[in-house]
Amino acid sequence: MSITHSVPTTEMQVTSIRLERELKDKLKNLSGHQGYQALIRDILWNYVQQKSGDFTPAIERSQISALFPATAQAEMRCALTGRTIHSQEAIQLGLTAEGVIIPLSVESVST
Repeated sequence: MSITHSVPTTEMQVTSIRLERELKDKLKNLSGHQGYQALIRDILWNYVQQKSGDFTPAIERSQISALFPATAQAEMRCALTGRTIHSQEAIQLGLTAEGVIIPLSVESVST
């Protein structure tokens, strides 16, 4: 579920960030061949797009391995369609093959 921004590193600005050693080690383990700095950029891009309303779904239905009914407790966006889900609305929680739980509108998973 990552967003790919293919910008050469020569066009990026250097930024220093302090991370706990344990967090950095976990990011390194999770990133695999991608590298933890690229993983951090993907995480930040996902966050910015979700909060700014520029959300571009980065998951396909085939990546969802289980669904659970739930009720939204806050406003969020459907991971498949990007549609706004309002607080107290019936939703589905999807479990991806990677073990990530994602919010889904009921309509996005209806067949």
